[in-house]
Amino acid sequence: MSILFSRRCEYAIQAVMYLSLNDDHAKLSIRELTQQLSIPHPFLAKILQDLTRKGLLESQKGVKGGFTLTRAPHEITLLQIIEAVDGDGFIHNCVLGFEKCDENNPCVLHDHWKVFRDTTVNMLASKSIGQMARETKKPQFIL
Repeated sequence: MSILFSRRCEYAIQAVMYLSLNDDHAKLSIRELTQQLSIPHPFLAKILQDLTRKGLLESQKGVKGGFTLTRAPHEITLLQIIEAVDGDGFIHNCVLGFEKCDENNPCVLHDHWKVFRDTTVNMLASKSIGQMARETKKPQFIL
């Protein structure tokens, strides 16, 4: 499991990356996604429903149903997926869990965390899901 993101978020990123490789924009079934990514069906179904409600995916039920991206892969950033699934807590919350931690009332790690957080957020916002899918070397993403 990732040190920053939940398992749900990891699976969401993988699913959206896989969907971004679908050049003909046909809807992909949850069965194909679970088989290709080795993600448990019920868990992935809930994640994909959440991403659909957040506007990143669209879904269609039925024999020719499935999931597809609502925008071009280069328009969806890694940060957008993370925020849709895990929220923006890692951006705004204190790394030590203090409720009142800001520039005026910093915790002992505030300044260090701010540098790391800002660098991480900039990287996540600059990486499109399409770019990541094309660059990954994982076998399930080599079509």
